[in-house]
Amino acid sequence: MARTIALIAHDDKKDPLVDFAVRHEPLLSRYHLIATETTGKRIQEATTLEIELMASESLGGDAQIAARVVAGEVIAVIFLLDPLNARPHEPDIQALLRICNVHLVPIATNLATAEAIANSFAQSLVAHLIFNPVSGGGNSQQDLKFIKQMLEPHLHLEVHLTSLEISPQELAQQAIAQDADLIIASGGDGTVSAVAGALIGTDIPLGVIPRGTANAFSMALGITQQIGQLRRACEVILAGKTRVIDAAYCNNLPLILLAGIGYEAETIEKADREAKTRWGSLAYIMAGWQQLDEQLLFEAEVEIEGEVRTFQAGAITVANAAPPTSVLAQGIGEVVVDDGLLDITIATVDNKLQAVTTLFSMLGAALIKTTAELDNIVHVRSRQVKISASPPQKVVLDGEIIGNTPLKIECLPRSLTLFAPPANKTQ
Repeated sequence: MARTIALIAHDDKKDPLVDFAVRHEPLLSRYHLIATETTGKRIQEATTLEIELMASESLGGDAQIAARVVAGEVIAVIFLLDPLNARPHEPDIQALLRICNVHLVPIATNLATAEAIANSFAQSLVAHLIFNPVSGGGNSQQDLKFIKQMLEPHLHLEVHLTSLEISPQELAQQAIAQDADLIIASGGDGTVSAVAGALIGTDIPLGVIPRGTANAFSMALGITQQIGQLRRACEVILAGKTRVIDAAYCNNLPLILLAGIGYEAETIEKADREAKTRWGSLAYIMAGWQQLDEQLLFEAEVEIEGEVRTFQAGAITVANAAPPTSVLAQGIGEVVVDDGLLDITIATVDNKLQAVTTLFSMLGAALIKTTAELDNIVHVRSRQVKISASPPQKVVLDGEIIGNTPLKIECLPRSLTLFAPPANKTQ
């Protein structure tokens, strides 16, 4: 853990270290703490702090702490020593001091320097990075190493890896409980959406480091483009500029990007992970072209502000945010991320040629931010929408298939804070 603080003290300095821990309990609670056994137990008795106990000083607990420093897990050591009355069984400072100096880890040997470290950390930001190691087709270990090199000099960074056992949302909730100053999601749009869902309605800003196939959310917010995207995304976070945007819930699931019904959902399902790993974004184009031959119209009931309308549709998209490349969301040429409204686009096509013509017209409208004005496209904006379909249609939510219609989507205006460039640079 890269945000670990180690605590150790000679016998006559244990009481002053306990007093220090009591005074700084709110600050120390934000970090992972390790301590030699006797010292750690004393602090636990006097506070509510959780401490990972090493061996006692006489049994080599200081050596265990030194090993954690070497491993790069410790950001500071507080070792209150007694220079005049140290006993033979008490650990020598020299070995640990050398290790800290070699690895550039600050070490406090008295209360004055301990207070200096505490004051410095009180002004530092604690960031939790939620990293999906299976996102995208690149080398995740190299990506993580680069991200840490970019961020760790400026933030106290703790890294969490998603797995089949623990979801991005669960990791985000744990980070919130640990009083994170900011939470960073690194993965595809599904990972980002899951982390963002935990942050909706909080003041904790979200950082996004995209590593998926499409990365539509980061592109919609101008966080990054394809070239140099990891560096650019890290620089956006370190710049510290935030925006407050809308989010939404779809059938009680968080939505930050868009929900697609019909054609888009079928396309996403066809572009499986193997195809995306092999072909990247081209996998979506290949799957979409195939789906044009197979997509059938369906009858959709759309309820907006109490009014129900029926459409023969091939695709319905409900967008909170979308880049120009999310063509089916561009019914009016631009999706505004902070207007408090959802962009609902309904498309009907009779044949493949009309579908291709429609897609190109909508892409052009998105690039110049103007209405496509197509007879087979209906667009409306609303705070809330309910949609059912006959026969039931697959639904894709922020890049992940979540099931079938019906669905209810409600916008949550200005409910998500994230690190992003100013609006005039993205829209």
